[in-house]
Amino acid sequence: MVAYGPRIVLLAAASIAFVFVDATAQQPSTGATPAAASPAPAPAIPPTWAQGRKPEQEALNLSPHPPGLTALPLEEIPVDKIKVPEGFSVSVWASGIPNGRSMTFGKNGTLFVGTRFVDTVYAVVDRNGRREVKPILKGLHRPNGVAFRNGALYVAEVSRILRFDNIESSLDNPPQPVVVFDALPKDEAHGWKFMALGPDGWLYFQIGSPGNILIPPVTHAQIARVDPDRGVLETVAARVRNSVGMDFHPVTKELWFTNNGRDWMGDDAPNDTLHRVTHKGMNFGFPFCHQGDLLDDQFGKGRSCKEFDPPALKLGTHVAPLGMRFYTGQQFPPEYRNNIFIAEHGSWNRTRKLGFNVSRVVLDDHGQVVKYEPFATGFLQGESFWGRPVDVQVAPDGALLVSDDVAGAIYRIAYRR
Repeated sequence: MVAYGPRIVLLAAASIAFVFVDATAQQPSTGATPAAASPAPAPAIPPTWAQGRKPEQEALNLSPHPPGLTALPLEEIPVDKIKVPEGFSVSVWASGIPNGRSMTFGKNGTLFVGTRFVDTVYAVVDRNGRREVKPILKGLHRPNGVAFRNGALYVAEVSRILRFDNIESSLDNPPQPVVVFDALPKDEAHGWKFMALGPDGWLYFQIGSPGNILIPPVTHAQIARVDPDRGVLETVAARVRNSVGMDFHPVTKELWFTNNGRDWMGDDAPNDTLHRVTHKGMNFGFPFCHQGDLLDDQFGKGRSCKEFDPPALKLGTHVAPLGMRFYTGQQFPPEYRNNIFIAEHGSWNRTRKLGFNVSRVVLDDHGQVVKYEPFATGFLQGESFWGRPVDVQVAPDGALLVSDDVAGAIYRIAYRR
């Protein structure tokens, strides 16, 4: 198992104050014409996703896809369009989960589902053979990350980690939350969290870069972990732009995570990436180097990618890899054991779309990647998508669950011998 020593403790979020000038305020008379007396309007501050966009790229009209805020009715979900390898089948496991994203199972089989935009955490429970979706926690701020430990549900908001004790026995009347840690940065850009419970009992999550491409504060662009009993926060890996998925190798216990690369370097650069943490103090290069071998056209001047740790795998440009899990079930054929499944949310910063599927990564006994291939496709039809995979989760029976925040559904991929 990899041991991580204390590195950086976050005490407060960095903040930037902007002063806005009212150009219409009354000015002293100088005898000049009004046009000459009025200052030129300040240029508009671009949204964080547009940072790094070149003037000639504005005509492409590329912008992030609108979030899924509703759920398709069950009869309107085209699950038959999802294609999987021979021997596998796909069905809708649960529906009616608007913006459903990260998933975790409770001890008694309850599936908890976080959201990014509707500020709700759902529970999916079996009621006499019928699956029921219950919104159990409301009014939270970007409760994307969820994890389960010792009977408690942990929820990661933008700036804090909460704990809900004995949650499975109180779904109809959830307890008041216990604050585990509440000094995380409050930046909205890449501020939502993915959270995983480590084999050491700590909670692992990312603190994303506060913009598309910039030199982030030391409090940002990292993988962090918090001791849920003592509230101590440490840095695990530095210079990580935005990871929204991570898991631990079942054998080596090493942390692996996905990472979303920067935008506005073109259709074919940079690749999004998969990373492996083999020792403490690793530095993955953002914003100086992307995909392990591509210097940034602005911040990479005078630097070398050899200064930084490379990724384990390039996943493709702008495919938006989010949730990932090692397959630890018994239902799939033996060759799938300890494979990595990655939910690729799909591109927006690309003139031809890429991603919108679930991919499979095969490792050898030394943790080296030997195969990377699509596993579940069909969410993208031509240049139009009807669904976007967000997270994957191994079910107790060994099936693979896939959440979709556009259709508001969870799919079950099963194998029949």
